[in-house]
Amino acid sequence: MAINMSKLKVAIVGVGNTASAIVQAPFYFKGKEEDNSLGGYKISDIEYVAAFDVNSRKVGKDLSEAIFAEPNITPKFAEIKNLGVKVSGGPILDGVAEHMVDIVKPVDRKCTIQEIADEIRGSGAEVLVNLIPVGSENATKFYAEAALRAGVAFVNTIPVFIASNKFWDERFSEKSLPLLGDDIKGQIGATILHRTLTRLFRLRNVKVIQTYQLNVGGNADFLNLMDEGRLVSKRISKTEAVTSLLPYNIGVRIGPSDYVPFLGNTKVAYIYIRGESFAGFPVTLDVKLVVDDKSMFAYSAVDAIRLAKVALDKGEGGSIKEVCAFYFKHPPLQADSDEEAAEWVRNWLSKH
Repeated sequence: MAINMSKLKVAIVGVGNTASAIVQAPFYFKGKEEDNSLGGYKISDIEYVAAFDVNSRKVGKDLSEAIFAEPNITPKFAEIKNLGVKVSGGPILDGVAEHMVDIVKPVDRKCTIQEIADEIRGSGAEVLVNLIPVGSENATKFYAEAALRAGVAFVNTIPVFIASNKFWDERFSEKSLPLLGDDIKGQIGATILHRTLTRLFRLRNVKVIQTYQLNVGGNADFLNLMDEGRLVSKRISKTEAVTSLLPYNIGVRIGPSDYVPFLGNTKVAYIYIRGESFAGFPVTLDVKLVVDDKSMFAYSAVDAIRLAKVALDKGEGGSIKEVCAFYFKHPPLQADSDEEAAEWVRNWLSKH
């Protein structure tokens, strides 16, 4: 495909640490050799044209300023100019956990789905990216509906099941609007590593008996996850991403486990696998992974945004299953391996 010189216009919901990383990304990569094209679009082609949040420190500010407002802690890694994009308020719904109210200091905009949809459409956005906190079930559905009414692609980065839900898949398909999700995988994150190790055991005929994955971090996302009630879909998403590789049931515990403030955006993941090898002899694997949580997320997010636009350009609607399988933990269809999912994406792109 020839390089597309036009801008890729994007609206975001949730101006948190992840938003800070992906909003800075086009400025960081502009003019750099590593700003490679994906489906005809570079990262520097992404232009953010609308944003929504409920944090009183962010609403009403230019997006370039709001991405550094409390409680965000993602560092400034690119020189970013005033974008001329004011962060709009949105309805709180279930987007703020009770224990986060004093930290977020939310303002609740009493508005309809249609009002938000009109604002998205008026901005010229082509893709809407959902970056709101885990556990925001009703809020995610609100913005998915707004995307449908606005006529834009929807990228759902959190573990609320939209792309993997037949109801939403069919509705986006009817309108020829791409749908990507659910629950994004980091570049080298705990889930992708856990899947790789599990597949290695299976490949070498070592039966996995037990496994866990425990994640700790110190940003607002991990603080939000201290409410166990907001973790239900997250645990399902992360667990199925690993257990889908195995043809039998095992003892498993996967998901966020604690908030350690001094870690900031650093995420520490502990992965344990106990297996049974030749003649029943034991194999035990303990791995510790330390990453910057938001750079890992941003890598996959900017790819997903660009691929959503490719699908939109070609008139494809509904869940783009090839893309979802590689970039998301809970896709409509799980590949047997991430190598297979990557091949699906390459084949899908080659058709365009």
